[in-house]
Amino acid sequence: MKVLVVGGGGREHALCWAIAASPLLTRLWCAPGNAGIAEVAECVPIGAEDIAALVAFAREQAVDLVVCGPEAPLTLGLADACAAAGLRCFGPSQAAARLEGSKAFTREVAEAAGAPGARWKRFEEPAAAKAYIREQGAPIVVKADGLAAGKGVVVAATVAEAEAAVADIMESRVHGAAGATVLVEECLVGEEVSFFALCDGATALPLGTAQDHKRVGDGDTGPNTGGMGAYSPPPVFTEAQQRQTMERIVRPVLAEMARRGAPFRGVLFAGLMITADGPRLIEFNVRFGDPECQALMVRLRSDLLPALLAACDGELAAFDLRWEALHSLVVVMAAQGYPGAYAKGSEIRGLERAAQVPGVQVFHAGTTRREDGALVASGGRVLGIAAAAPTLAEARAAAYAAVDAIDWPGGFCRRDIGWRAL
Repeated sequence: MKVLVVGGGGREHALCWAIAASPLLTRLWCAPGNAGIAEVAECVPIGAEDIAALVAFAREQAVDLVVCGPEAPLTLGLADACAAAGLRCFGPSQAAARLEGSKAFTREVAEAAGAPGARWKRFEEPAAAKAYIREQGAPIVVKADGLAAGKGVVVAATVAEAEAAVADIMESRVHGAAGATVLVEECLVGEEVSFFALCDGATALPLGTAQDHKRVGDGDTGPNTGGMGAYSPPPVFTEAQQRQTMERIVRPVLAEMARRGAPFRGVLFAGLMITADGPRLIEFNVRFGDPECQALMVRLRSDLLPALLAACDGELAAFDLRWEALHSLVVVMAAQGYPGAYAKGSEIRGLERAAQVPGVQVFHAGTTRREDGALVASGGRVLGIAAAAPTLAEARAAAYAAVDAIDWPGGFCRRDIGWRAL
């Protein structure tokens, strides 16, 4: 089979790494890819949001499967364009991708499906949002309705902080058009968990769980990021809670989307809060998480490619997945200054030493090769150091041993990934 993966981050490196191991694979491309992906796939200089060029390339090369990593191409209609061109695409249609493209749409669908979540209200005027915040008090959550690269959510400890978030999102438009509408939500109390389900429009198959670390600093301090690390599986999420999540959230939402004429195919990522009353929905994403994908892929025993095909072809009812009896942990290394302004072009050395630590796999997110062959940072989140081991403590020790083998003065990482479990 010939496969095209769309995207160029750590998630896409993990997907390419897993797909490259499939005996079904004959050729693998990634658009646009990165320096690490180039070691397992042929990188194509096409932007992830250039839908027309991606489809044209896939048709020219007679690609058997397009696998979309990021959310933006899906919300722009990549899967629909592939279908119109007679191409198979792993990922939801534009209509189904609204589950991530609009947080208000997610809340409406979840309510219609009876899925437990937070109390919420939608606002298109900042003054009304601020008045509601003053009425409700804090802590409270403020969300940009649209796509904001994982950074459009503020968990405000005070009313003043919540009002400032509304001003940033709606008045200063720090997230652009994504902030035209905001949601103000109840602040759920508990531990957050990322739950993934493989969906074919009618059937959902549990795909694993992870716990992400969103804030930039140790002890969950500082601003939100796209994710500074993850581990899988999180001990706070039990088998009983997984069954409850499937029965009360994932399957009812899948049925509601089908009822609306937008059946969901791909990966449904449920961000959950594990509360005293059980799992409650925070949000949906319509793709693998990043860095959660890296944590899942190093634990997956099954061939990923047939699973993706089964989701595309409506055959998940007769499918199952096998996992290694291992724990995994991913430490994200980011450029100094991230998630704010950061410098590009700093040289990274020592990845060969890092990769020699037993159980470690180094995934690239924002890297390029200079003409002299040197590896340099080209993004905010730059590397994902993943480790798998019999215990979470061993996985964490291996990941940080690999981090310490890397020579990159221009980078930093959190030193407490997995702290809630350990």
